[in-house]
Amino acid sequence: MSDNGITARRLALLDRFLAAWNARDVDGLMACMAQDCAFHASAGPDAEGRKFVGRDVVRASYAALFDTFPKAAWTRGSHVVTGDIGLSSWRFVGTNASGQQVDVDGCDIFTFAGDLIALKDSYRKART
Repeated sequence: MSDNGITARRLALLDRFLAAWNARDVDGLMACMAQDCAFHASAGPDAEGRKFVGRDVVRASYAALFDTFPKAAWTRGSHVVTGDIGLSSWRFVGTNASGQQVDVDGCDIFTFAGDLIALKDSYRKART
C-alpha cells in the first residue's frame, strides 16, 4: 500500500483514539494500541513522565485517569502523521473527583507499529 494509504489509516486511528477518550471507552482505546505498547504520562518521576509499559499496565493507567477525572473532555483535536510518528494537539477540560477544574492545552506524540499505536507520549501545559 502507498504511504498515503498508511498515513490515512493512521490519521483515522487517531480520530478513533480521540473519540474513545471522549467516550471513556477503555476497550476502544486499547483497540488502537499495539500488542507491545507503552504510555508516557505528562508527569511523573522520570524525565519521560511516569512510564507505563505493556497492555495490562497501559489499560490500568487509562482506566485510572477516568477514575481521577469523572468529568473530562478532549476538545480541539488535531492530528498530523509523518512516517511512523504522529502528533495530536488538544485541549483537556475536566473536573477531578474533589471538584477541582482543569483546563489545559496539550499534545501527544505517537510512535506507530503498523496501523496501531506503539507509544503514546503525552505533554500538557502546567497552570499555576
